Amino acid sequence: MSSGDLLSVEPLELKFPFELKKQISCSLQLSNKTDSYVAFKVKTTNPKKYCVRPNTGIVLPRSTCDVMVTMQAQKEAPADMQCKDKFLLQSVKTNDGVSAKDITAEMFNKEAGHVVDESKLRVVYVSPPQPPSPVPEGSEEGSSPRGSVSENGNANGPEFAQVTRGFSERPEAQDKSAEARALISRLTEEKNTAIQQISKLRQELELLKREGNKNRGGVSFIVVILIGLLGLIMGYLMKKT
Repeated sequence: MSSGDLLSVEPLELKFPFELKKQISCSLQLSNKTDSYVAFKVKTTNPKKYCVRPNTGIVLPRSTCDVMVTMQAQKEAPADMQCKDKFLLQSVKTNDGVSAKDITAEMFNKEAGHVVDESKLRVVYVSPPQPPSPVPEGSEEGSSPRGSVSENGNANGPEFAQVTRGFSERPEAQDKSAEARALISRLTEEKNTAIQQISKLRQELELLKREGNKNRGGVSFIVVILIGLLGLIMGYLMKKT
């Protein structure tokens, strides 16, 4: 914290986690250590590069005020990540009850006899925080190299591969199911046809039996053939079902 007589500043360095083509912000806290109203103004050696909000204002007695400093997106990184930009915080005592709209540039003019307190701040570039490195599977003691499920519900590792294979195999399973349904339908039709033939053969057999009563010698051989055919058909149906 600075040792200004009117306003103390925290921190004394504006630290920006530098990243190319990205706006970066950091904040300052101004604390009024007096019982008076204090007006402040923030200046920088590179005004096109930074946006300060608010760049002027009033800090009430024994109060604090936050200032946000935003660095515009940069297309090139500075050599050795060193920055020569600086900021200057000027503060003066004002009359009680004044507001930010009452602040003028003349209030910070030392040549006009105003007592202006100043604090200098420098800019420091720091490396952005790095994401944690992934832990290799099976590196922890007692752990097994198996997949896991992340917090967002995504499956990882072999389990995910197994699920993926399951999804990829579903069309083939559906094809097999369709073939099975078609085969069952065809066998059902053949069974119904065979049943009709058996019923027809039984009717003919009854007719032959009736005629056989009249002529037993010539019909017995035909009856034997029909009974054999009936047995073959019944055996065929038993295999299909």
